[in-house]
Amino acid sequence: MESISEVLLAVKEGKLSVKKAEGLLKLNALAVIEDFARLDYNRFLRRGVPEIVYAQNKTVKQLVSIIKRLAEIRLNSDQLDVPIILSRVSEEQVKPVLEAFSKSNAFDSKLQMRYFVEASIITIISRKDNRLKKAGKEKVALLAAGTSDIPALNESEVVLNLLGCRTIRYNDVGVAGLHRLIDPLRNIQEFDPDVVIVAAGMEGALPSVVAGLTSVPVIGLPTSVGYGYGKNGEAALMSMLQACSLGVSVVNIDAGVAAGVVAWLITSRASYSRSFKTRN
Repeated sequence: MESISEVLLAVKEGKLSVKKAEGLLKLNALAVIEDFARLDYNRFLRRGVPEIVYAQNKTVKQLVSIIKRLAEIRLNSDQLDVPIILSRVSEEQVKPVLEAFSKSNAFDSKLQMRYFVEASIITIISRKDNRLKKAGKEKVALLAAGTSDIPALNESEVVLNLLGCRTIRYNDVGVAGLHRLIDPLRNIQEFDPDVVIVAAGMEGALPSVVAGLTSVPVIGLPTSVGYGYGKNGEAALMSMLQACSLGVSVVNIDAGVAAGVVAWLITSRASYSRSFKTRN
């Protein structure tokens, strides 16, 4: 089950009992792990986005315990296709986490783990998952102003792809050479996304430029690229918040996961609205 509407439809069609549906839809469905974690494992049903585990500052033992519990829930419920996502995974955390699950027969037979090194993300999905192959009309465009902005945008793209979103992407198209943006914008227009994520550091001007040339919402993703006054992404953040072009929203500095989630919520809702109008 991937949404509340699917749960209700399954009940209506007699494919799911009322009791089972009640369990899936409970807002207070939590998995408590010792004294350090309370996992909101029904978040995907309410939001269309699973709880994403922020790995930074967590011990390997904590991470392994959290992932094992989430995997157990996936294996023993109707949420096997809901991805498990760990963000900001350090190099020191990767190897022991991967090794902890390489020894699990149940895990190896039904779930698979992958490490996206350029996004510092670990994902766990069903071995039968073909989410991108069956992806619908959810589409998001991604632009990186400079090569140094790519890591933050990688987070966005990995999250979006895991949720079944089609993406189109162009790197190093910043305002220092605006002619580089001409062909990407033409291709993006043909791709026809519902939202564009624009990652930029330094003065962070690209989101405002893109918003003035497109008809869809723009999510500004400031990155901690820069130096001197306004370093660590502060200048980019302030610039995006002060964007002259209307239609720009802004996430926190280097918050690629957040940008991806917001973009997914926009495009999935737009896609649902289009399909609903088609059915009616």
